[in-house]
Amino acid sequence: MLDFIFKPLSIAVIGASEDEKKIGHVVFRNLVKQGFEGKVYPVNPKREEILGIKCYPSVKDIPEKVDLGIVVIPAKGVPSVIRDCASAGVKGLVIITAGFREIGGEGIKLEQEIIELVKKYGIRTVGPNCLGVINTLNKMNATFASDLPPFGRVSFFSQSGALGVALIDWAIENNFGFGKFVSLGNKADLNETDFLEYFGEDPETDVILGYIEDIKDGERFLEVAKKVSKIKPVIIIKAGITEAGARAASSHTGALAGFDRAFSEAFKKAGIIRVNTIQELFETAEIFKLNKFPKGDRLLVITNAGGPGIIAADTADKLGIKLDPMSKESIEAIVDKLPATCSLYNPVDIIGDATSERYKIVLEQAIKDEHSDGICVILTPQAVTDAENVAKEIVKINQITEKPVFACFIGGKKIKSAIKILKTQQIPCYLDPLTAITS
Repeated sequence: MLDFIFKPLSIAVIGASEDEKKIGHVVFRNLVKQGFEGKVYPVNPKREEILGIKCYPSVKDIPEKVDLGIVVIPAKGVPSVIRDCASAGVKGLVIITAGFREIGGEGIKLEQEIIELVKKYGIRTVGPNCLGVINTLNKMNATFASDLPPFGRVSFFSQSGALGVALIDWAIENNFGFGKFVSLGNKADLNETDFLEYFGEDPETDVILGYIEDIKDGERFLEVAKKVSKIKPVIIIKAGITEAGARAASSHTGALAGFDRAFSEAFKKAGIIRVNTIQELFETAEIFKLNKFPKGDRLLVITNAGGPGIIAADTADKLGIKLDPMSKESIEAIVDKLPATCSLYNPVDIIGDATSERYKIVLEQAIKDEHSDGICVILTPQAVTDAENVAKEIVKINQITEKPVFACFIGGKKIKSAIKILKTQQIPCYLDPLTAITS
């Protein structure tokens, strides 16, 4: 288990700095100011204290045991730090420092040296050349991303640190909860398979996401994925799929990318859900976050707009999703409560002047109806449609049904607050019907 990476009781930031422009300052400040529940020690031989906390010249000088070291010093000094950490009994390292294999030449030799050292001393290591690690449960932001995303039960490993920063920012904006995040960097020691295995065993993780450019040990990765995917969804973007992408991956983290078709086939056999875009990654994750899975392939679509309903129907047909009409009993139960101009087939079109009450009538019957296994609610912000109240009705329905319920609110400013209501309650909401049905 890698609990000492994600659940350390004490952290030393080796290379902590007073200079607000330096990564050593940002990482240390994040841990101190964002409420990390353990102890944090700054290590810098040139300072007495940083942010009012006593500074130590070396990790060996810290009087208490240190579980995790975060390394943010120039690359040439890293081997010496590893030796110091070994002497101090540090269990794990996160080497944020760049300047290793990814730059070639001397960087390759330097990385080989740290590989040999961490293996010799048995110190499990993340990186080098990485963003760091996050655990929102204990408020540990050991990265140079500015803020912690909200807590959730989705964990994410990424070979791209910059992508990690962007996704954390996106998660904060969209109230997408993360549990744990790790930036793999050059994978000198710990790699995607180690974290896939850890997240698979982690009781605080329900959904696993990954962005990878290469796989360190393909056979072991697929073996672990087969086991993990039986108990948790594993959703991965595999980049470096073209010759140009493979070259870019190599120059990025020193990775060697493989053939795309081979990856796709192998992923499928291992039970991995492969997606091609960041949008797909999170849209797919949002569905699994519900912890509600359709018992069959029948979907009921409720809409106040004919056009989006048609797009939804076309998309469902292409994907083999059945749009069966509600039962005769269900239709009879609601027909007198709705205008005669409504279409009660599927999609159920409650027409452009639909109020939240009209949505409520159909939703309450839909969750009882035995002809559907999931519900998609489409809304466009027409004059008398109160998007916020519709969102609140969806939230209420979602709380009392086992069927997955998701939304497609199409528009801009008029639906922004309604989407926030849905996102806050972890209900997936998409901006177009094609994406909603595909996810």
